[in-house]
Amino acid sequence: LLWTWFNPLRMLAAVPDIVAGDSVVSGTKITMQQPKITGFTKDSRPYQFTAKAAAQELTRPDLVELHDLNGKFQMRDSNTANVTSPSGTYNSKQEMLQLGQHTVVISSNGYHVVLDDALIDIRNATLTTERPVHVEMNEGQLDAQRMDILQSGAVIRFDGVKMTLKGDQFVPPQQGNKQQ
Repeated sequence: LLWTWFNPLRMLAAVPDIVAGDSVVSGTKITMQQPKITGFTKDSRPYQFTAKAAAQELTRPDLVELHDLNGKFQMRDSNTANVTSPSGTYNSKQEMLQLGQHTVVISSNGYHVVLDDALIDIRNATLTTERPVHVEMNEGQLDAQRMDILQSGAVIRFDGVKMTLKGDQFVPPQQGNKQQ
């Protein structure tokens, strides 16, 4: 009965979304190898994040530090976006993922995004960064001071934009075609 009362591992029951391979408890910190976070967004699109390693304070079971993070999630148009980041922090209670520097997002429809310090609300499928963002696409590139992705990717808002278009990819509207 005394072991049950003082058992620090009882707090691990509060983290049902995380599956880990090898785990080691040292003091008040648990380290995990190959943890995986999976689930569905509010509009039923699947996501999966894996990391090479993770660390969690037993006194703060809802926060998990992730290292060498790779993620995949389905976008609204059924394309896939892949996310890589050297580091991140997952809050299982709020379903928020804070990504560190040098995060790269590559979508299957040709966009390549590099950003720092992004916050992903996984459940609501939104992403916000208050730091500069660089986007490469077939038509050119875009640099902005900040970015919001809202409504499951249906709305992307940039502030402080500088855009360069490739001349051979840009097709101006035909003069004879009147749009109604």
